[in-house]
Amino acid sequence: MQDVLLTVHRIRHTWDPGRPFSPWLAAIAARRGIDRIRRDSRISRYEVSDELALETYTAPAANNDSGALRAVEAIEPLLAALPERQRRALEAVKIRGLSVAQAASESGQSVAALKVNVHRAVKALRKLAGTGDSAGRD
Repeated sequence: MQDVLLTVHRIRHTWDPGRPFSPWLAAIAARRGIDRIRRDSRISRYEVSDELALETYTAPAANNDSGALRAVEAIEPLLAALPERQRRALEAVKIRGLSVAQAASESGQSVAALKVNVHRAVKALRKLAGTGDSAGRD
């Protein structure tokens, strides 16, 4: 409803006072509804709702239902198989969330070298994980 009202406010200059208001408003509402359905379908293709992922408990064993611990356990051996520079670059940028410039400064590498190491690490992880050819994802 708010999205429709904001759209009406934003495009109010397009309404012709000589024409009926209801069909103009109905068309806006219908199009905003279609946009919402399209956005939700795009999001649902790439995201999965997991209500348990947000629950945490003090005992580490109780948090196993979220799958996060299983994912960490699965990725650790793959990370360990990477060369040191690639592993550190990947951890800094992808896991710890540092910017490329921050990670380069921290590691003493140039930004270009860090980017290359992250790229190679991702490519190697895909190969180690057996996710198939990485063509088109570089």
